[in-house]
Amino acid sequence: MNQKLCVIGAGRMGVGITLSYVHAGLDVTLIDIKPRTAAEQAEYFARVRDDLRRELSILSRLGLLDAAQAEIALARVHLCSREDAQADLRQARAVFEAVPERLDAKRDAFLWLGSACAPDTIIASTTSTFLVTELAELVQDPKRFLNAHWLNPAYLIPLVEVSRGPQTSDAATQGLMELLRQAGKKPVQCAPAAGYIVPRIQALAMNEAARMVEEGVASAEDIDTAVRLGFGLRFSVLGLLEFIDWGGGDILYYASRYLADAIDPRFASPAVIARNMEQGRNGLRDGQGFYDYAGMDVNAYKMERLAQLCKRLEVMELLPRYDAARQPPAR
Repeated sequence: MNQKLCVIGAGRMGVGITLSYVHAGLDVTLIDIKPRTAAEQAEYFARVRDDLRRELSILSRLGLLDAAQAEIALARVHLCSREDAQADLRQARAVFEAVPERLDAKRDAFLWLGSACAPDTIIASTTSTFLVTELAELVQDPKRFLNAHWLNPAYLIPLVEVSRGPQTSDAATQGLMELLRQAGKKPVQCAPAAGYIVPRIQALAMNEAARMVEEGVASAEDIDTAVRLGFGLRFSVLGLLEFIDWGGGDILYYASRYLADAIDPRFASPAVIARNMEQGRNGLRDGQGFYDYAGMDVNAYKMERLAQLCKRLEVMELLPRYDAARQPPAR
């Protein structure tokens, strides 16, 4: 089985992916495919190495590795040009494509990889723009191709959204998922759809926050405080659909109807919420909702989630303090 790991493109995402793997203990070949003179190539690689060293220094200051480990991690990176990458690509277990978000750049990269890589090499695009179904048409043997959408900063955020095409093989999907887990990532799968999961949800939330500033509902500072200490805290413990189950799908339905009437039809709930209500699937109190709670110790489950919330509050120094009103205010 091929073992080498290659990353095509040394921009922000390519560097972030590279850092994830060298920090986890794997060697990475980071490939620049842009044509350059020898002098330009040397200057560019020096700049990329400086970028890598600077990011590793940040990890060191965050306590994720020490200075000596940072140097070891940096030594795991092999920088090479398109012309010098053939041997590593031929032995690659997987290649992450992170070239600029232009279709011509993607087409050129995939055409080259089709002839340079072994037939069983997994090829994963890190695009946030193009659907896997669009890019698969550019890839030789699309059975081994899929999208892997990393979130910035890639070396810290654990989530990677994996999107397979109709021709993607199970072997390629499972191989990529395992490779992502080796870097400590938590991959999730989503269908070929614009926006994946996180960008689609966060676009709605960010636009709504901007609208509230525009409408004079609250200041930017107060909106962001509300998001960090209310919205964000709870959803770092409970997922959105899990949260619906906790509160009740019927509660969301009626709240959405009120907001749709008071503000804009965009707040109306989707049909699945009404269907769940009709079927008695309102969440925890019904024993089923988006999740099935049959046979679950619901009290233990709730205590586990609340304990996770308390840990986050403790880190933020926001845990409720007994007799706080009787104590001098914290400075």
